[in-house]
Amino acid sequence: MFRIRRIHDDILPVNREAIRQVKTIIEEQFDQPPKRDIDGLIQKLRDPFAQRFRAILHVAERRAGQVQGFALVLHEPQLRMSYLDYIAASTRLTSRGIGGALYQRVRDEAAESGVRALFFECLPDDPEACRDPSLLKANRARLRFYEGYGARPAVNNAYDAPLNDDNDSMPYLVIDDLGTDRPLRRRFVRDAVRAILERKYAHVCPPEYVERVVASFRDDPVRLREPRYVRVEKTPSAPASGSAERIALFVNDKHDIHHVNDRGYVESPVRVSRILAELDKTTLFERQTARTRSLEPVRQVHDRALVAYMRKVCLDLKVGESVYPYVFPIRNASRPPTDLAMRAGYWCIDTFTPLNRNAFLAARGAVECALAGAAAIAKGRRLAYALVRPPGHHAEQRVFGGFCYFNNAAVAAHELASLGRVAILDLDYHHGNGQQDIFYARDDVLTVSIHGSPRFAFPYFSGYSEEQGAGAGLGYNLNLPLPEKVDGPRYRGALDQALRRIRSFEPAVLVVALGLDTAKGDPTGTWSLTADDLRENGRRVGVLGLPTLVVQEGGYRNRTLGSNARAFFEGLHKGAREA
Repeated sequence: MFRIRRIHDDILPVNREAIRQVKTIIEEQFDQPPKRDIDGLIQKLRDPFAQRFRAILHVAERRAGQVQGFALVLHEPQLRMSYLDYIAASTRLTSRGIGGALYQRVRDEAAESGVRALFFECLPDDPEACRDPSLLKANRARLRFYEGYGARPAVNNAYDAPLNDDNDSMPYLVIDDLGTDRPLRRRFVRDAVRAILERKYAHVCPPEYVERVVASFRDDPVRLREPRYVRVEKTPSAPASGSAERIALFVNDKHDIHHVNDRGYVESPVRVSRILAELDKTTLFERQTARTRSLEPVRQVHDRALVAYMRKVCLDLKVGESVYPYVFPIRNASRPPTDLAMRAGYWCIDTFTPLNRNAFLAARGAVECALAGAAAIAKGRRLAYALVRPPGHHAEQRVFGGFCYFNNAAVAAHELASLGRVAILDLDYHHGNGQQDIFYARDDVLTVSIHGSPRFAFPYFSGYSEEQGAGAGLGYNLNLPLPEKVDGPRYRGALDQALRRIRSFEPAVLVVALGLDTAKGDPTGTWSLTADDLRENGRRVGVLGLPTLVVQEGGYRNRTLGSNARAFFEGLHKGAREA
């Protein structure tokens, strides 16, 4: 079994290793491949339009990371065409369906991207143009394979005309209309041919040769060779279910053991079920399981004494018994009281985040889901979602509160920081005071929060724009407080500012603390964002083109919570494909 994923860059170690294996396959499978193609592979990914094409690399790999095959596509969005530069399987695996799976992925993604036709080259299957019997056999097998998809050589043109006397066996130009049966208009094909020759082959094709070949396409529409090997219904690329890699979904399945029934306590179990009900209507997600982890990753970002206290108090309480903080050390914070129940206020910022046995167990499960999402990103997933409760972004290094016990996003971000710089984008209506506090003096984690001004919104005592970090972290904390009334356009202005800062930071990974309490009618917020606004917000985040882990935070209007979550992820997934 293998999976197909897209490699966007060489930042993550898992991607660097995949690219190394791709280079090995190129050297194995192609006679004297141009050295520039091998050495330039990374440059094409770092600068996708280096050849005025958008380079897209797909790899088929086993779960252990062994690359079994790859496809490199050059996409020209303005011309609405793509050029299949390379497609190959490892020499040991050429008959295991890898080429077919890769080609189908290329077709599907091309169709999703609005491409009108896919172009590539194949060596001739005519004995007069290929006198080597073994090579002729291979060429025929290759053209037979593509003909099964309706892709055939264009006829009545000089694309296979030799450049000079040293050239023999020049390739055909093969065109796949992706099963649409639309006429291949001459102007479109000429533009595509010019782009291929002038951009990919600029180092060998003189201008007069390019003009001669382009002008040789005289038929309108351009005709393809009659089928020679197979006569089957063409397979259209119309992937209604979506061919792009799905979002890895981790759900805190035991979240519902934490259920506070107090009147007005809006952080309830139904939140997760409402979101899941809408996500299940899409094909965007792949449900995965989070493994049990030790508490050590939590201790890396939270005071060890806080973690020990929370564990002891919660697990010592009887089921159904809760402790509410109600005495706070505003005069002397250095000496916590002996009584553990009284000590709750020493570690908490409010009176409405109770400690009980299930709160600790659910909070631990939420962290495990966030860490599983981080691990999926580290293994090459482009998008992952930790659908968890209780939320976490109000939990600071030494305190909990605001329905939050452990800071799920911060624990995941700290883990991901071993791969390179990490940016945290907090999109909750309330300030992400937890991430700010935990990373305030660090320059390897950028924290950005868009939220209601602390003049009127919880947690009230943090989130002002002048809070920009300290020490090494000065300049790596950005707060964007907004007024009490905010609509979609006003919010997107702040979001664009946040995204510009993230781009300039050049992180390896993005963690999004997703609050859906920015939506219209949320009982804890005052803004009026619609599902369409959230979809566009998600798209803009996706267009960053970063490996992204989304961790669920707030959002309490259960009537619209699921549809708003669905809209955000539809936009995120779309944006990631556009990146």
